[in-house]
Amino acid sequence: MPTFWLVFFGAFLVAILISGDDRDPLLGNWIFKAGVTGFYLTGGLILYFTLMQLKRVEFDREYLYVTNYFKTVRYLIEDIDWISETNLFIVHLGYVRLKAKGIFGRKITFLQSRQKFEDFVKADPVMASLLKEE
Repeated sequence: MPTFWLVFFGAFLVAILISGDDRDPLLGNWIFKAGVTGFYLTGGLILYFTLMQLKRVEFDREYLYVTNYFKTVRYLIEDIDWISETNLFIVHLGYVRLKAKGIFGRKITFLQSRQKFEDFVKADPVMASLLKEE
């Protein structure tokens, strides 16, 4: 979604900005150009502060792996303060709170695969003890 938005609407914005008044009066209007620029920037900011803040999180018995697809960080399970989840009807968000601030901050947000998460927590009593009920 962020890639589609940035590329498609970015190309559309560039096309609007380089079009002149002589080709089309609407596309050459400065109000229209300002509106399209505002639309693109607003959408980009919304994507940045929502979807682009989500991380990929993987667990095993000893470590928590967190990645933003550019950097991958490994934390010990003992470094986790708590884990919680939020049901947004369509998706489940998971939160990992670390005891100390890490590279991605102290609270890590991720999209949760509900069945895999439940199976892992049931199989590991340490993870079950970290689960915070809300």
